[in-house]
Amino acid sequence: MKLFDSERKVMEALWQKGELPAGQIVKILKEEIGWNRNTTYTVIKKCVDKGAVKREEPGFICKALVSRKEVQEYETEELIDKMFDGSREKFFAAFLDGKKLSKQEVDQLKKLINDLS
Repeated sequence: MKLFDSERKVMEALWQKGELPAGQIVKILKEEIGWNRNTTYTVIKKCVDKGAVKREEPGFICKALVSRKEVQEYETEELIDKMFDGSREKFFAAFLDGKKLSKQEVDQLKKLINDLS
């Protein structure tokens, strides 16, 4: 699922805290980024319309319907498709280009690759 930066702010609050009343999301985002009440409610509504958030009564309780991992996977695939012609190899080559990896990082990458095989 594609989320805009503003929608991701609402989702981050839910991913970190679990289900929250909308009023609590308003307080969190006012403190963190200075949003006003109307802005936060508008973005929550957009998340609900997209199916990323479920809103329940009473109390305007909001729950995330998608996980951070699902959003990361979608957006990573979108980036790879858009910028690297769908090639994971080109993505990794660009990501690692000129980077010095520690032995531990190399070992972790090898394990990841072996686990995928």
